[in-house]
Amino acid sequence: MSPEALPHRARGQPSGNPLAAAQALIAQEMEAIDRLIAEHLDSEVALVGTVARHLILAGGKRLRPALVVHAAGLFGHAGQDVRLLAAVVEFIHTATLLHDDVVDESELRRGRRTANALWGNAASVLVGDFLYSRAFQMMVRVGRMDVMRLLADTTNTIAEGEVLQLSFLHDPDLDESRYFEIIRRKTAILFAAAAELGGLVGGAKPSEYEALARYGLALGLAFQVTDDLLDYCAAPGALGKNLGEDLREGKVTLPLILALARAEGAERERLRRAVSEGGTEELDSVLATIDRLGALASCRARARNLAEEAIAALTTLPASPHRDALADLARYAVERA
Repeated sequence: MSPEALPHRARGQPSGNPLAAAQALIAQEMEAIDRLIAEHLDSEVALVGTVARHLILAGGKRLRPALVVHAAGLFGHAGQDVRLLAAVVEFIHTATLLHDDVVDESELRRGRRTANALWGNAASVLVGDFLYSRAFQMMVRVGRMDVMRLLADTTNTIAEGEVLQLSFLHDPDLDESRYFEIIRRKTAILFAAAAELGGLVGGAKPSEYEALARYGLALGLAFQVTDDLLDYCAAPGALGKNLGEDLREGKVTLPLILALARAEGAERERLRRAVSEGGTEELDSVLATIDRLGALASCRARARNLAEEAIAALTTLPASPHRDALADLARYAVERA
């Protein structure tokens, strides 16, 4: 692929903070989406709103809603249907987080105590179910079968990904292929759906919204690989959760998979034991081993390659500030610290 085929920022230096550049272009739309999200959290049951607001209004970068807005903007489309679908995507994402925290027995999310730690598992699961059902109420208002089919298929795939990950907890024999299948289903598929949704409601041709789906999938994979990398090397306090949380929960992610493939003898047995037992007593030793074996550097390179795949998928789409912003979001996904 020639450099001329890439979005223009890919040929030079990224402009400042890639996330800030992408956010600035749609700041007013995102403010309107936040208001829409807040409106649709209302319920006659007070606890529903309390639990949902605790997480959904607590921050987060709103990356998935931004994908909907930028993808629609590529084709000159904005408006209430775009905002509604952006909010739907954020509701689905938040529902998965509420369920994840219960399954993982997590106590911190975005630097705050999790909903399950504050209100219990039952409330968290049921409010997650409320957000799923509210999302489907909202998407029906758009009145498009292709949109409903895509989101129904996506939520089903996410649920399968959650169960697939659960079935491989504490398994030191999980291989790279299965790992990527898990994160494709669990994380990347919603990025792909968000980008494709923007194309669908924006009036894109099939080849164009399919390119957006490929972009979103590669972006989602890059995002999750980077998340899994940061779990082993982020600066204290930067994650909004405890370092080594994946190891504690028994999640075998790419840094561990690569380190296990390279380790030998007693070192390999120590890593396998840490995975099987899920404790963090040997976290410092595990971190040092993963780093010494080059697994962190390999993860970073893999994430960057996936981000480049995402950017390459944009080359057939109309050149515009929105296409530049989508490329910026791919860069942000792997430049996070």
